[in-house]
Amino acid sequence: MPFHISKDEIMETVRMVQSENLDIRTITMGINIQDCRHRDGNATGKSIYDKIVKYAGNLVKTGDEIEKEYGIPIINKRISVTPVANVADGLNRDDMITIGKYMDEAAREVGVNFIGGFSALVHKGFTHGDKDLIAAIPYVLSNTERVCSSVNVATTKAGINMDAVYLMGNTIKQTAELTADNDGIGCAKLVVFCNAAEDNPFMAGAFHGIGEPESTINIGVSGPGVVLNAVRKYPEMDLGELANVIKKTAFKVTRTGELVGRVASKRLGVPFGIVDLSLAPTPAIGDSVADILQSMGLERVGAHGSTAALAMLNDAVKKGGAMASSYVGGLSGAFIPVSEDAGMIDAVLAGALNIDKLEAMTCVCSVGLDMIAIPGDTSSEIISAIIADEAAIGMINRKTTAVRLIPAPGKKVGDWVEFGGLLGRAPVMKVNQFSPAGFINRRGRIPAPIHSLNN
Repeated sequence: MPFHISKDEIMETVRMVQSENLDIRTITMGINIQDCRHRDGNATGKSIYDKIVKYAGNLVKTGDEIEKEYGIPIINKRISVTPVANVADGLNRDDMITIGKYMDEAAREVGVNFIGGFSALVHKGFTHGDKDLIAAIPYVLSNTERVCSSVNVATTKAGINMDAVYLMGNTIKQTAELTADNDGIGCAKLVVFCNAAEDNPFMAGAFHGIGEPESTINIGVSGPGVVLNAVRKYPEMDLGELANVIKKTAFKVTRTGELVGRVASKRLGVPFGIVDLSLAPTPAIGDSVADILQSMGLERVGAHGSTAALAMLNDAVKKGGAMASSYVGGLSGAFIPVSEDAGMIDAVLAGALNIDKLEAMTCVCSVGLDMIAIPGDTSSEIISAIIADEAAIGMINRKTTAVRLIPAPGKKVGDWVEFGGLLGRAPVMKVNQFSPAGFINRRGRIPAPIHSLNN
């Protein structure tokens, strides 16, 4: 079916770009690399490199051309590949490290800023490849610039693999230590999931799912500034009517993503996948999910009422976006990272927002505890317990949840981590120091909830 957009819609989009920070956050090309498996890491990595360069060689150029032609900023061009643990199962840790380096070289060659898929799906147990990939994660993330990693430790259908949760606490700590010279930045490229989406275009959690086609184009839109501007126009409107305003605004933002995605798909000769309509903030002033919530009437994010306001925002965004595209996917809602959202940072500094409140808000947002700096001496058991709590929220509520924590080496509460760019900066936040070690060290698997038996 042809995709049409009117001149009026184009002019409205231009206004949103110029004054409200509207952008396409990412064009992400997913690439199947299951046919790249060879006898060792070097041969497999070289095959993966060749396929990425072949498929994505024109990705950045095409994105730049669309940006100039339509006047819509396209901030990132990215690649996701089939989970490497699946592709390289049977190879060892050193082979996995070699493959990670080839992925980084391929990403640099084609000019993308990140490549996702150094990943494992271990929600019900480990293959040998899963274990070797997880063992390689700290070394790959500390020795590459663009590779991103994710591990899915739980699903609503399978329950929570607590052996994997335990392992990821140690993996995050080791990754932080190996990138201590840059505030543990390796951890900013590592996500631990429950119910991971296989068509997510956003980093660090993107990978090309097993059920995906040979290659596809997925779009991640943005637009917190556009929604903020719409909400600010109606300071006394009741919440039901305000939700309708947000829906209409989300529709317009998603239509922009649909346009860019279909044009990119046609020019690259790759099927159009999905639009992820998540509100993705940046450190820029006026591009904040926290500011939207505060414009609804909260003095600060973290005040009582924050979870309800976020739930309304998330639902309205989904409803509006779903009407603008037949192919909404990925995560789709509202992100609440700390380091990437200036309003969230301000709320932390004001004492209004802490990790416990953020955890409560993750019950109704797109993902979970995202880009949060914690003291470097936080134990691996505490990190694992935070992962377990988030996985439980996702498992019980049939939603994607995730943890992206940075235990900043040598930093304590009140210190800052500095990453720059979209990763931003963040104050180190306090965590509960009472030990969960006895619970975490039990290991095993938390069974799936009763409502998983819904066939």
